[in-house]
Amino acid sequence: MVKYHFVGIKGTGMSALAQILQDLHHDVQGSDYDKRFFTQQALEDKNITILPFTKDNITSEEIVIAGNAFPDEHEEIVKAKEIGVPVYRYYDFLGDLAMNYTSVAVTGTHGKTSTTGLLSFVFEAFAPTSYLIGDGTGSGNDKGKYFIWESCEYKRHFLHSDPDYCLITNIEFDHSDYYKDLEDVFSAFQELALKVKKAVFACGDNEQLQMIKSNVPIIYYGFNEENDFQARNVTFLSDDSGTEFDVYLRNDFYGHFKITGYGNHNVLNALGVISFCNYMNVPIELVKERLMQFHGVKRRFSETKLELRDQVMIDDYAHHPTEIRVTIQAAREKYPDRKIIAIFQPHTYSRTMTFMDEFAEALDTADEVYLCDIFGSAREKSGKLSIHDLQDRINASKILHNTNIEDLKQYKHSVLLFMGAGDIQKYQNAYKQALESSTM
Repeated sequence: MVKYHFVGIKGTGMSALAQILQDLHHDVQGSDYDKRFFTQQALEDKNITILPFTKDNITSEEIVIAGNAFPDEHEEIVKAKEIGVPVYRYYDFLGDLAMNYTSVAVTGTHGKTSTTGLLSFVFEAFAPTSYLIGDGTGSGNDKGKYFIWESCEYKRHFLHSDPDYCLITNIEFDHSDYYKDLEDVFSAFQELALKVKKAVFACGDNEQLQMIKSNVPIIYYGFNEENDFQARNVTFLSDDSGTEFDVYLRNDFYGHFKITGYGNHNVLNALGVISFCNYMNVPIELVKERLMQFHGVKRRFSETKLELRDQVMIDDYAHHPTEIRVTIQAAREKYPDRKIIAIFQPHTYSRTMTFMDEFAEALDTADEVYLCDIFGSAREKSGKLSIHDLQDRINASKILHNTNIEDLKQYKHSVLLFMGAGDIQKYQNAYKQALESSTM
């Protein structure tokens, strides 16, 4: 039995990978900052040891897997190299692991976590499957023949693998701290598409994906008639039960489907899963059944009912203008009779600077807007702008701090939509505590 030590085990991908290796009967431990992250509970549930950072964690009996946010100068990585312990970067280890399976990489600028979660949930009912989802969820199956994982484009990390299949949700400009422009982003996805061994599944509604070339078949899905798989007759149900739509395969009726989510982006995610499952000969009735049973991944439109003020609190990872816009729209479709209060925490100074105007336009589609201080992330702790630069572009927006958190109480019968990829949960927790204290 191999012993693995994870440097930065609370990262979303690292946590998921640690769980997979634990399920496959390896000895797993890891280290991280002494701060609670939402990924931590799953590690604790599987009795995976979490330690504070110190070079003393490293012994000669281990294999070290290093998180992307931690440089080679980190004390544990330095110690491992000094004593000759193998050190793998997270993305390299994933690429090697995938080679043991029929592998399915799910990627794209937006929607890859939700799509990976949905595809894993549907496909594991058809064949033994291990999977890694970017919300910190991982599962290893001893008998697994397939491996489905969320493959990240940041710094071209997804090029460290050679997947059998690849599902690409979209291509847009993001990660401006690394990519120069949209053309640079496209070149990375193009390089990945040429590495895929068996088939690519791509959203044909995305202009960039229409230009992708591959050495294997490309199956397109979307709302446009030119796609192989097309969604028609989309209906957002008013009884809080989800969305219905018809699917046409090359203009012939294929089936009627229902999902529990709202918004066109969730229809597209489901359509990508449907197209892959059709290619893999998964029975259509099984696909329909599993789509109706899926209730999302962590931090993607995760809802809590706050009965004291008749409010719905939604926690969502949206941190790009496109994601913010579609998340607000999904909230309107699900709750058409409620005001939408957007509470947004920008993630990284470089992204905030690059998309300042786009953030303002997307947030303006909400009824009210609150902004939280910019979350710098481990790779970018400071910048030349502040949250007030974004506030100046949004009419009547307010800054939210713990000191004025009770202002949210005024929005009875409303949706409180918390969005961000940082630690915005601290504001949610503060508000819930404020509600609890007012009832005591």
